[in-house]
Amino acid sequence: MNEDYKYKEITDKIISAFYKVYNSLGYGFLEKVYENALIIELKDRGMVAVPQAQIQVFYKGNTVGEYYADIVVEDKIIVEIKAGRDLAPEHEAQLLNYLKATDMEVGLLLNFGPEPQVKRKVFNNDRKTSKNQQLKR
Repeated sequence: MNEDYKYKEITDKIISAFYKVYNSLGYGFLEKVYENALIIELKDRGMVAVPQAQIQVFYKGNTVGEYYADIVVEDKIIVEIKAGRDLAPEHEAQLLNYLKATDMEVGLLLNFGPEPQVKRKVFNNDRKTSKNQQLKR
């Protein structure tokens, strides 16, 4: 299997749910509104979606940071939601850092801006240098 398409079936369902929410609500709400609506849509589709999943990053056994991913789906996909004019490189860097800091390998960046935008990021576990970084549930 091509690693770039790991969990394609799940990400396709998430993207479909994203467009359903986007087409229903349109542009102009805060990110939290879209997050809440997307959680409802994902659960209606029978998916396990956890909002505000805590991610702790460790360095040499010490917690050095704490982040909250907008949504974790099926314990496999990190979903980050934006509601801006356009996606920026720092948004992609944020998602990539979440992937590096956890055992999850696939992330989606969803922008509920004037035009809907989707970016998919993959960071395979075999490329990660330290197993002392983990997701705390």
